[in-house]
Amino acid sequence: MQSSLDVVAALWQSAALPAEALGMLRLVGSDPVYPSSFAVGTAAQSTITAAALAACEVGHARGTPRQEVSVDMAHAAVECTGWFSLDGKVPEVWDPVSGLYRCADGHARIHANFAHHREGALKLLGLDPDVATRADAEAALLGWKALDFEDAAAAQGLVASALRSFAQWDQTPQGLAVAAQPLFTLERIGEAPVRELPPLAVDRRPLDGIRVLDLTRVLAGPVGGKALAAYGADVMLVNSPNLPNISAIADTSRGKLSVHVDLDTDEGRAAMRQLLDDAHVFVQGYRPGGLSDRGFGPEDLARLRPGIVAVSLSAYGSQGPWAGRRGFDSLVQTAMGFNAAEGEAFGHADKPRPLPMQILDEATGYLIAFGAAAALWRQQREGGSWLVRVALAQTGQWLRKLGRVPAQPQGPRPDIEPYLETTASGFGELRAVRHSAQLSRTPARWERPSMPPGTHPPQWPAE
Repeated sequence: MQSSLDVVAALWQSAALPAEALGMLRLVGSDPVYPSSFAVGTAAQSTITAAALAACEVGHARGTPRQEVSVDMAHAAVECTGWFSLDGKVPEVWDPVSGLYRCADGHARIHANFAHHREGALKLLGLDPDVATRADAEAALLGWKALDFEDAAAAQGLVASALRSFAQWDQTPQGLAVAAQPLFTLERIGEAPVRELPPLAVDRRPLDGIRVLDLTRVLAGPVGGKALAAYGADVMLVNSPNLPNISAIADTSRGKLSVHVDLDTDEGRAAMRQLLDDAHVFVQGYRPGGLSDRGFGPEDLARLRPGIVAVSLSAYGSQGPWAGRRGFDSLVQTAMGFNAAEGEAFGHADKPRPLPMQILDEATGYLIAFGAAAALWRQQREGGSWLVRVALAQTGQWLRKLGRVPAQPQGPRPDIEPYLETTASGFGELRAVRHSAQLSRTPARWERPSMPPGTHPPQWPAE
């Protein structure tokens, strides 16, 4: 199994960042930190470390000294659980219909946390969404083959996946396409001069003055934007007034401005173009092609705002027959083989087991922050407009390569209390995990409280 330091060094080299910065790291802890046969602690620690160190390197490029970055693996892993409470209550994460089901020849997983996905899945099963229960869904799925249900759901734009082993996934066209791709890509997509960043005082966080448009919803994208905010960026979470959100927004919008912009209207598109004029980074996590249809695809961004850093998040990557397919962490785990592998590792091959956290989402989120900072650093040296691509499935492929650890059914679980902080928010009193990357000179923190979508006007604050 690789050490976190080696993993960070490999990420660093992939982004062509200066090796000297790696001497500023102090990492402690080792896997396992949660009951899992995968190196989830290493994945958490290494991606958070890479994001923080890359942000600090942007600060160094702006004329400030390098600073030490310290990350404790237990703290990083706890942060990647996404635990939070509001007014003393922990919100229910999953809709009752969400989860793994037996089928006629295996298992399939349904993601039903959004009402329209829940209703669509139940209707596909021939059930009335207004009265159907989970037991009804269980009975109905016994009449389906898992792959048939997966295909039927995808054809209707719904979110479900069949359970596969690693060997089965590796033989699929999408598995082959994902295996052929790197963990992330960082591509120059247009010509532009170096865009001078605002001056940075030595006591200011490394991304202070950098403006980020965060057009993401669940869950990796919001995590990436939250990390950039912790390192000082002005992050504006842009939601459509017509789309629902999940309870995790109370946690993942910490540090952000929160606005409504309707890109289906002329007024909304004009507002977005105005925001883009002063933005340095544009992160999007909508279905592939969704923003291109509205005039805000990567090439559009490079034309409208030369020198932009665009970050694009997808479920299954930009290559292969599933490139346009919707997906969430739990579904990607199931489709790629993680659930089957965890069940086997814990001695219950007939009981697929999820990973102990949504680590594909969380690690991908920190890779978003890492890629954005790395591209900003490149833009400062070379000019150009840049596109960073990340995908949950590519993160899953990378997690497999980190190696396995002995499965411990009664294994360790860190005490979360030492890592929690309590703040006011627009959703109630928020108790959540403080950021695990410790910067020696300019501590990471969230200065803005999380607020509901549409709280702020769609305009950048005065400098």
